[in-house]
Amino acid sequence: MKNEAPDPRLHALVEGIVRIAGGDLSTRIPHSGARDDVAAVIAGINLMADDLQTIYQELEERVESRTAMLREAQVELERMALTDPLTQLANRTALNSVLSHALAESSRGEMPPALLILDLDSFKGINDTLGHSAGDDVLRAIARRLQDAVRDTDTVARLGGDEFAVMLPKSNLVRARRVANRILKALSESLDVGDLKVTCGTSIGLRIAEPGQSVDDLVMEADTAMYAAKAQQHSSIKVFEPALLYARRLQSVMITEMREAIRQDQLTLHYQPVVDLATGRIEGVEALVRWNHPERGLLMPDQFIPLAEETGMIVDLGHWVLRNAVRQLRKWQQDLQVDSSFNVRVNISTTELQNLELIEHVRDILRETGVDASNLIVELTESMAVNGGDVDQYSLNGLRRLGVQLEIDDFGTGYSSISYLRKLPVNVVKIDRSLISGLGDDEQQRDFVAAVLHLIHACGLKALAEGIETAEQAEVLREMGCGSGQGYYFGRPAPAAEIVALFSGNGKLL
Repeated sequence: MKNEAPDPRLHALVEGIVRIAGGDLSTRIPHSGARDDVAAVIAGINLMADDLQTIYQELEERVESRTAMLREAQVELERMALTDPLTQLANRTALNSVLSHALAESSRGEMPPALLILDLDSFKGINDTLGHSAGDDVLRAIARRLQDAVRDTDTVARLGGDEFAVMLPKSNLVRARRVANRILKALSESLDVGDLKVTCGTSIGLRIAEPGQSVDDLVMEADTAMYAAKAQQHSSIKVFEPALLYARRLQSVMITEMREAIRQDQLTLHYQPVVDLATGRIEGVEALVRWNHPERGLLMPDQFIPLAEETGMIVDLGHWVLRNAVRQLRKWQQDLQVDSSFNVRVNISTTELQNLELIEHVRDILRETGVDASNLIVELTESMAVNGGDVDQYSLNGLRRLGVQLEIDDFGTGYSSISYLRKLPVNVVKIDRSLISGLGDDEQQRDFVAAVLHLIHACGLKALAEGIETAEQAEVLREMGCGSGQGYYFGRPAPAAEIVALFSGNGKLL
């Protein structure tokens, strides 16, 4: 039998199958033009290679598309991780990153960065009176103004709440001050919130970085300067200095000590008599808090009340004062049978007035002690009464519904018009001591005080004059028709035990 030569197509077929199996999907086995089984297999393999190549290309395109989507998602996640969601400013993490870079450049001889930390003034009142949605609108508007006030190369960040920061790379004190003043001006202009216009100033702490300084130290020192600026009670700029750091550390110690003072009854109340000018009878007292500090002795309110207000501890402190003052009144009622109209005055802060639990707290104390609500007089400043928002009015009206009397303190120091008195739910107006000091020999001052008294009485309110230091002042005020008086002439603030001695002689001081 004669041997036939091998079909060359078989060799090409095997080679093609091996290359395709190896991943070369572009391989195609050449056709011979024959119409037999080998040609059919070749055609089938080539079709399969076409299909595989199409599938692979589609798969590559999908992988590329998904990779691009993942890359975009990663970029967005990184952006979100470095961005404040409300204002779209940089967040604290982003600020720390740019500060770290700027400090590294400074260590290599470049100019240092400057850091400004800002805290908005009275922002809590906007949230409380207009709502958090309005507050968010204000924060977004503030963010835009901050960005408009600086260069594109500067970094504006929101640190949280109403606290912002601005980082100025390669800066100096002159430029940093200029930018800070520009920010003050920008934020002092009113903002449109719905149909209302609100003004939201700011306090700014400024720190120029020192060689070798860490990010944490730079931020802490700028923050310290900001708190010092905020203590000045109006929009201002404070440049960091080492003495501020010591003061803040001392403040931190005092905060801890104050918490302990409230818990361990280191606080005490002194009482100053309030006198009926017509009869000389003691009609009540004002409760004034003192702090028996274990190391620094007896501290006056101006030494710790501002700190309590700044830290929010004023609420706990106010609760302590109110409870103990009303308890003391109840003790006098039981032990001394003081007149049924005898009252105690207690000062409250803006923070307390804006606390929605205030009314319930007062109700609980009155119920606990059995003291009638009319024997409690709550004092609030003139600015609190006039500038108060919805929450403040809620608290004032709630106290009046309980039967508590309300008194405006320090009247005449902040407002030229008293027309608002007719609209406020108050009972008594306390004329500030600055209006009383010149009564003895200043005829014009007498006329002015007489006019103030006339207007107070025209509003159907009682008048009380504080800061009376002489018999002549007391007599002039009595002749003018002022109902009550308070001051060193009648008695200085003293502990409850010493006040008892004043109740002798039918409770008369004149």
